[in-house]
Amino acid sequence: MVDNRYATALVIGSVLSLMATVYLSVAVGTQHWYQYSCPPGKREGSNATEFINGEFDEKTYSETLFRLNGTLGLWWRCILVPDPKMERQCVSFTLPQQFSPKYKHLGNPNIEEDLLRTYLWRCQFLLPLVSLALVFLGGLVGVCACLCRSFTPTLGVGVLHLLAGLCTLGTVCCFLAGVDLLQQYSPPPEGVVGSLGWSLYLALISFPLQMMAAALFLWAARSHRKNYSRMTAYRVA
Repeated sequence: MVDNRYATALVIGSVLSLMATVYLSVAVGTQHWYQYSCPPGKREGSNATEFINGEFDEKTYSETLFRLNGTLGLWWRCILVPDPKMERQCVSFTLPQQFSPKYKHLGNPNIEEDLLRTYLWRCQFLLPLVSLALVFLGGLVGVCACLCRSFTPTLGVGVLHLLAGLCTLGTVCCFLAGVDLLQQYSPPPEGVVGSLGWSLYLALISFPLQMMAAALFLWAARSHRKNYSRMTAYRVA
């Protein structure tokens, strides 16, 4: 028999976990992690066709993002094409592109590889996938615990959500650090303003939700174990 307090904690934790999963999934699948705003007079010299159809070149797509009000995500990069009408066009990063090395001089593979930016880029798209996988695994463990009518696996569910929350936080930190380093090597033109997008805020919101869910699961598991131990000791006595 489960106390009402523990059952309530489990229900609230499950709801928070579901909300965090939805927010993080939307954030991963959208392109508004970082966005640039460029004045009309600064948009000359940009090549939208090369951005969309050309080969993957970090220097080329970065300069085009600066000048055409671009947005950047974990899997997408988009620009606002002015001709023939204002239309947003997006190009996805392929899996080989996600693992491609980054260089200290953008677009020049003959220069020394920038290991910090390379691994920050890889972590920023791997960590959210790990986070979602951990939450999914925690859900499977929770379902098995319900079917077996056991409260013990709840501790494992809490630990999995705690690790998932840390991965989500790591995703945001790696992305922001990578963008900052990119702008150091390739500064935006004068007048171009960069700002955080709503996709990144969704990822930020999912982090505390996962941590609160983890805290509820861990509290319920620990409190139930203590209560069960006391009841057992009382019966033995």
